[in-house]
Amino acid sequence: MRSLASTARSAWRSRVSWLFLAPFTVLFAVFTVYPVVSSVWLSFTSFNMLQAPRWVGWQNYVRLLLADDVFLIAIKNTLVFASVTGPISYLACFAVAWVINELKPKVRAVLTLLFYAPTLTGNAYVIWRIIFSGDAYGYANGFLMNLGIIARPVLWLQDPAFMMPLVIVITLWMSLSTSFLVFIAGLQGIDRSLYEAGAIDGIRNRFQELWYLTLPAMRRYLMIGAILSITGSFLAAGTLQELTGDTPTDWATWTVMQHLNDFGLVRYEMGYASAIAFLLFVSMMVLQRVIQRALEKVGR
Repeated sequence: MRSLASTARSAWRSRVSWLFLAPFTVLFAVFTVYPVVSSVWLSFTSFNMLQAPRWVGWQNYVRLLLADDVFLIAIKNTLVFASVTGPISYLACFAVAWVINELKPKVRAVLTLLFYAPTLTGNAYVIWRIIFSGDAYGYANGFLMNLGIIARPVLWLQDPAFMMPLVIVITLWMSLSTSFLVFIAGLQGIDRSLYEAGAIDGIRNRFQELWYLTLPAMRRYLMIGAILSITGSFLAAGTLQELTGDTPTDWATWTVMQHLNDFGLVRYEMGYASAIAFLLFVSMMVLQRVIQRALEKVGR
């Protein structure tokens, strides 16, 4: 009771601060907390957006995990896609940011814009779709046929043997996104006196400097970058769909997010789509927690 009264007095003394926080708190509760809680409840219902939700218990989850073969394919594809693009994109973003940060300010600004440009052009996948067009006019097919390596055009974006590797490569090419800018900001915010103190304490080369000084000083930025990379990898849908079509051959590039969009935005089975969203949310939270634990050990 005393603790409750103390909390109330502290809140009253900070009432001006709470007043400034109120607009964000209200918006966050309405547009983030409420939709998440609602989707969890809807995942236990049958809801087609025309009739009132009907409670079905665990039926959506049982169907999803035991009767939906396409969802199991989507899980495999998502794990393959995320396990390759996530770490490589994360490391590439940091490596490029680290190198660019050592350059002069004007050169750094120009290179930052150049490396970030593929993300600014949201339709960059169009270039790759032309390059890997399935007819003889596609650049890849034309080049290989002129060299005599292939006798007829390859259906690069329709053949399951090539679809996933190609979308991974294209995604990596476009992967220097927000994480890259976060790392640049983090590197710029490190106090230079930290490196001077490290040199006095025995730091001998740039890699020791990176491991013992730079990475520990950037833990928060590294965590933000990890969250962005994980989210981007697990929520991949748009680029894949534009490259390999709405229904890819043998579901070779079908991801969990595409499965979610299909049931939520095409079939309007919102209860089933909410079950997919909840499982995806839990998976991402668990993985983010694991990565957070790993980043806490950096530099120790």
